[in-house]
Amino acid sequence: MILSDQTIKNMMEKEELSISPYEPHQIQPASVDIRLGTHFLKIDENAIEAIALDEPAKYVEFESDEVIIPPNSFLLATTKEYVKLPNHVTAFVEGRSSIGRMGLFIQNAGWVDPGFEGEITLELYNANRLPIRLIAGRRIAQLVLAFMDQKAASPYQGKYQGQRNAVGSQVYLDQEVQK
Repeated sequence: MILSDQTIKNMMEKEELSISPYEPHQIQPASVDIRLGTHFLKIDENAIEAIALDEPAKYVEFESDEVIIPPNSFLLATTKEYVKLPNHVTAFVEGRSSIGRMGLFIQNAGWVDPGFEGEITLELYNANRLPIRLIAGRRIAQLVLAFMDQKAASPYQGKYQGQRNAVGSQVYLDQEVQK
């Protein structure tokens, strides 16, 4: 069941759910708008010939209040908000329609597991033919929260737990690689 604005507000007031910092206008009828942070990562295209699943990718890291994403380019960004989900709530990250209409695709693998806490790393892709300029602090995506049928037996404790700033892929740490 997707959570309504009233349920989200009540859970935040009771400190059962935490999204910080936030302003009341970010709470929408069935979601919470999340804003662009100031930390970014981009693949260091000059340091590697290919991206591999079994070794760390090399990134260029930078902080900025504004970023321009060239056409057909990919960038990792962080949210301004630090999110703490209880063990019985999951969240979907969806791009805002107004941003998508500019040709910017926003993901984070689309899913936030129950028990996750941290800033959310956003995967940004400019599908447009023109560069897109983004400003930190602007609402860029939304969290759609949903109750699970019961608490997770094993809430999220993965490799991205507690993350701050944009975090690059850690797929090379997956269990099937650690044989």
